[in-house]
Amino acid sequence: MTVTTRFAPAPTGRLHVGNIRTGLHNWLFARRQGGRFILRLDDTDRERSTEANAEGIRADLAWLG
Repeated sequence: MTVTTRFAPAPTGRLHVGNIRTGLHNWLFARRQGGRFILRLDDTDRERSTEANAEGIRADLAWLG
């Protein structure tokens, strides 16, 4: 069985420390188990969700490595 974890922030703004902590824990667990980590942007708030915010989240994650 392959472990799969996901990180699903809403693209309504930039990442904050709580988002980063959750994403990091999921990524580390998947990495340790030889699994995969999936980024899934949940746009449940369509009025505040923007592509610019989604790109900002991707950029923040890329900066974190």
